[in-house]
Amino acid sequence: MSLKNDFSHGGWRPSADRFLEIVDQPLFRTLVDLQDLVTTRTTSFWSERGVKSVHLPITTNSISSPMGLGSDSLPVEIDLFGERTFLADSMQFMLEYGCRLSRNGAWYLMPSFRGEDADESHLNQFFHSEAELPGGLENCMDVVDAYVRSLAAGVMENLSEEIRELAGSTSHIEQMLAMDTFPRLTFDEAVAHLGNDPYAVEQHDGWRTLTRHGERRLMQEISPVLWVTHFDHLSVPFYQAYGDAEQRTALNGDLLFGIGETVGCGERHVDGARTRAALAHHNVPEESYDWYVRMKEGAPMHTSGFGLGVERWFMWVLNHKDIRELQLAPRLNGVALTP
Repeated sequence: MSLKNDFSHGGWRPSADRFLEIVDQPLFRTLVDLQDLVTTRTTSFWSERGVKSVHLPITTNSISSPMGLGSDSLPVEIDLFGERTFLADSMQFMLEYGCRLSRNGAWYLMPSFRGEDADESHLNQFFHSEAELPGGLENCMDVVDAYVRSLAAGVMENLSEEIRELAGSTSHIEQMLAMDTFPRLTFDEAVAHLGNDPYAVEQHDGWRTLTRHGERRLMQEISPVLWVTHFDHLSVPFYQAYGDAEQRTALNGDLLFGIGETVGCGERHVDGARTRAALAHHNVPEESYDWYVRMKEGAPMHTSGFGLGVERWFMWVLNHKDIRELQLAPRLNGVALTP
């Protein structure tokens, strides 16, 4: 496949003729098949569990990846008829609300928007498969395991020949399906395994994060599919529940496969008091989350949820190296693109 992408000045920009260039490319015909598979398989997966699809807006006044201490995401702000508004980076908060209306849980599959620059593993606009479920972290992780297995099985049942041709092999998919369980280790255990490697863990003021290099080492040395759980709380958004009495760790987990983090999962604070305390802990102003706190006060509920980056999943399936290619119509912040 040869597309006329512009990499000058250190950037990436598709040519104005890309929409014509890709019409006869097997990759993009298969990409449509994969997009359809994700939609149909996700719908059937949740339908079997009585989890309801909810229709949600793409605008919000309460971004769920705020510019708090450990946030790695910039919001996308717009002026909507004179009103300061954000394009959704996630609709997790609304899915939590959906849990109060649909007691088996709520899910959606829709675009998310991010303000940081796109690169080989990050998009400005990507598709998010998200769900919020009653119960705690362990239950949610078990459901995620079943979900990614279901998607992988769908690929093998319907597109194995196409994927073998494009990716060179389906062994990575078969390997996931053959695993009885996905290994789980805590963030502290991951750091201990990585040892003194200065490129594996970044040290911040009061919290630590894994680098992409660190994630790759864990996948190479422990398992190509694995969970890392209980991150330092200040490295995750405020809404994740605490994992210990000292409020050092979070009840969260990242499922690593392919490029690295492909699914993010977490348990939420049950009530308003704990949510307020976490906002203060993370130095996030409460004003923008007033409704969220009041929901927790008026309708406390024990829930957890996750989000899968759909194009990152495509990267894994296709063994593709640049996520920016895996869009039918690419979007770059601040750049007018065709179509």
